Amino acid sequence: MVWRGDSVRPRSYLFGISDPGGESQVTGQREAHELLLIEEADAWFEYLEATRAQSPLRYKEVEPWAWARLTQRLRAIKTRRAKLKPAAEAA
Repeated sequence: MVWRGDSVRPRSYLFGISDPGGESQVTGQREAHELLLIEEADAWFEYLEATRAQSPLRYKEVEPWAWARLTQRLRAIKTRRAKLKPAAEAA
């Protein structure tokens, strides 16, 4: 199949390019924020999945790794969230 640039709604993809009111930027910021919230929830669920229903010995082995991974992911999310704020203020 050869892509010709046709779409079901051809104008929907050009909306962000010629949007004088900046509405698509606001929508993009909102979507980016929602994606970060989903990623944050996913990080917590990963932690819970790794530590849940472990024997006490196995929990002691797994928990430090799971906590470090969670902390790392949350730090990355916080950094990306901080980058969204200046972009939102500039718009």
